[in-house]
Amino acid sequence: MKPLALQSFLQLEGLDEWAQQLPAQMMVASNTAVHGDSASWQQTLQALPVVEPATIDFTSAAITLTPAASFSQSQQQALASQLMAFMPWRKGPFSVHGVYIDSEWHSDWKWQRIHPHLSPLQDRLVLDIGCGNGYHCWRMRGEGARRVIGIDPNLLNYYQFTAIKHFCGPQPVDLVPIGVEQLPAAMQAFDSVFSMGVLYHRRSPIDHLYQLKNLLRPGGELILETLIIDGDKQTVLLPQDRYARMRNVWFIPSADAIKTWLQRCGFTAICLVDVNRTTSAEQRTTKWMTFESLADCLQPGQPDLTVEGYPAPTRAVFIARRP
Repeated sequence: MKPLALQSFLQLEGLDEWAQQLPAQMMVASNTAVHGDSASWQQTLQALPVVEPATIDFTSAAITLTPAASFSQSQQQALASQLMAFMPWRKGPFSVHGVYIDSEWHSDWKWQRIHPHLSPLQDRLVLDIGCGNGYHCWRMRGEGARRVIGIDPNLLNYYQFTAIKHFCGPQPVDLVPIGVEQLPAAMQAFDSVFSMGVLYHRRSPIDHLYQLKNLLRPGGELILETLIIDGDKQTVLLPQDRYARMRNVWFIPSADAIKTWLQRCGFTAICLVDVNRTTSAEQRTTKWMTFESLADCLQPGQPDLTVEGYPAPTRAVFIARRP
């Protein structure tokens, strides 16, 4: 059965406020005045070939689509050129009719670390905040989520997602090009909410945690992935300017501090399920992302430190519940 359009789905779920706001939010993506490359991206999308997929695999490391009919080498080369028009590809990998998109991040590695600790996503309504180009949204759908909605204000991410969805056919997976602050408050609608790589970009991390809680239905599950540093529950790093050459990093707390924050915000069943040091094997430059990557953000000969002298990136995953 073809999935309902997102606006109709939101209305059916009783999320009328978001349904009313959605058309204006989606109009941003088609407004060529918003981003200088929007017109070019739209033209590339419109020129993508219509190819019926023989198989769709959302459960493998690479989101994989294979064509129902023969797809020649020259067609693959033309498709590769079209998809490269959406560079840089930071999240992935994807394999689209023989074109392998080797993204900057091995996003599949993060999923492998998170997946064993999740409540089953079967038949769940899922929200992925700061979803990038939607790689993890497809993995969530592969686990049986009844609907996955990703939000991310970066328009290039939206166009990359739309390019992939073009080849998938009708799927109950959507990306809305907005930030979390543009969501209606206190929806209390989602069974699972993912916030991965977002908390340290928020000027008020406590407000973000309250917002996540208010998006969850009672009993819903939060999956929080963020940068951490060593220390006790009072330890928080506030970078003086940049962190690993990122401008908008505000607070990097210890794992114990995050647990304290989650408790203070009213979450229960709080578990630290994974701690992982990011390496240049997981995040690196490829032909699909040719700009600086992690190796350029660490001190030469001292991979334990960023170029600014801070501890190198370590990421932790927390699972918590809204009571």
